[in-house]
Amino acid sequence: MIDFSKIDKTIHEKGRLSIMTLLASRVEWSFQDLKADLKMSDGNLITHLRTLADKGYVSTYKDAEVKRRTLYALTDQGRQAFTEYLEILEAIVQQTKND
Repeated sequence: MIDFSKIDKTIHEKGRLSIMTLLASRVEWSFQDLKADLKMSDGNLITHLRTLADKGYVSTYKDAEVKRRTLYALTDQGRQAFTEYLEILEAIVQQTKND
């Protein structure tokens, strides 16, 4: 039986799941790249990024080579949480296939 209470509610929200998925796909993303790929407004994106950063899932730093460019990356904790989230989803899919 799947324990649905183990689903990370921080990641499970659509916007944050999209951000986590992109961040898991490469080392870092700029704010502008995330905004363009996710088609989010500045305010919406920054709110989701702050939520993820407050949880310890995302790190933020300024690009030393490009002035006024902010980069985002998954932390080790964020990568682990995302992996666990995906494992729960996989278990749900497997249970559905077996029923």
